[in-house]
Amino acid sequence: MKQRRFLPPLPWLSAFEAVARLGSVTQAAAELNLSQGAVSRQVQKLETQLGIELFQRVKKRLVLTPAGQTYSTDIRHAISTITNATIRAATNPKGGVLELSILPAFGTNWLAPRLPGFLAANPGITLNLSTRVVPFDFAHERFHAAIHFGRTDWPGAEALKLMEEDLVPVIAPGLLPENAKACDLARLPLLHLETRRKAWARWFSAQNIQEAPPSSMVFDQFATMEQAAVAGIGAALLPRYLAQSDLDTGRLVTLANTHPTSLGAYYLVWPPSAATYPPLVAFREWIGKL
Repeated sequence: MKQRRFLPPLPWLSAFEAVARLGSVTQAAAELNLSQGAVSRQVQKLETQLGIELFQRVKKRLVLTPAGQTYSTDIRHAISTITNATIRAATNPKGGVLELSILPAFGTNWLAPRLPGFLAANPGITLNLSTRVVPFDFAHERFHAAIHFGRTDWPGAEALKLMEEDLVPVIAPGLLPENAKACDLARLPLLHLETRRKAWARWFSAQNIQEAPPSSMVFDQFATMEQAAVAGIGAALLPRYLAQSDLDTGRLVTLANTHPTSLGAYYLVWPPSAATYPPLVAFREWIGKL
């Protein structure tokens, strides 16, 4: 626990913030419904506790010292944060904001279509989504949780497994005959995802084909690689949830009689400090049932 001297009483801070903002003890006293003497004493107590001068009197005016100017900016922000949090708690006791980091393809094609169900069941929760493709330190980010692909290897995080990823080889119609086999794919340019360079090698190994696949174009997003496959540039390995729409419409086709393969699974991860945060608890319970 922090030492008491680093946490001044809120009335002292409120008095200081009002005087700093208004430049007058008289006006601050009127705003706070206190006497001028009470406001002056609270500011003096704060200065004594901090061991610094926050104001200087210049021609009967109170002027912030450099240290007081910096401190007033921080305190004003802190009081605003407390005020907003109190308003949210009073007006929306069952709600809150959930900051969630998502993977682009998973968020767009799997999560987003299902979100109306979560929002309808939790009308008080505001869900903010932002894209991140690699793990980060929760201590240095605003996120309460993240969608992660791979294994339960996010440093310092707790995890809930959502589902395995089923990879499907897809090509544009006409690139290969209908009875093509897995080995025939090796004749085509193989499109790679930057974060999964070994995907094709593992897929060919699952088909008992040990020859190394040829190198070809590399993409940083599934969506771009998918469109390249639709355009006939080469063969792509896509998660089934992402490829299914194009397979259903015939824009892409897959090979029959191939063995499924997966490079990992999707997880919801969160720092222990956020484990009991109500919006995260609600989201975790909801997504865990899908």
